[in-house]
Amino acid sequence: MADHHDKPQSEFEERLVELNRVSRTVKGGKRMRFRALVVVGNKKGRVGMGMGKAGDVQQAIKKAGQSAKKHMINVPIVNDTIPHEININFGSAHVFLKPAAAGTSIIAGGPIRAVIELAGIKNILSKMIGSNNKTNNVRAVLKALETMKERPVSAKAAKVAKTKAAA
Repeated sequence: MADHHDKPQSEFEERLVELNRVSRTVKGGKRMRFRALVVVGNKKGRVGMGMGKAGDVQQAIKKAGQSAKKHMINVPIVNDTIPHEININFGSAHVFLKPAAAGTSIIAGGPIRAVIELAGIKNILSKMIGSNNKTNNVRAVLKALETMKERPVSAKAAKVAKTKAAA
């Protein structure tokens, strides 16, 4: 007898960040559905987020997971942390990420922590400012990680690059 846990283990780990009951008003009253926000990552520099809606919780989570796998991004990781600090806005959600020394571990709140852990970053400092909306906070973190450059650009290096470009 085959157990349903025998299916091959995916390289990606899923984490449910938020589950909401949403309703719309129809002629006969209100129609209830569930909306799931899921973050998926392989802890090796790939992470994504997805949303799914369905009549039951399991279906919503499954849809969100599939959506997250379709929208993955690559995260630059240098010495188990991020290459440089970054400030990013997404709507009213403001997210600040800063590289941390080895042994600091992850200093991050709920939705940010889920994204960072699944991306495989081990040491980081972060702050969520402005919005408490989990969806926008997750999107802000993903936007920050996506726009991050592989190597940190020091002020001196940027100046040298500018003078070379001008010449």
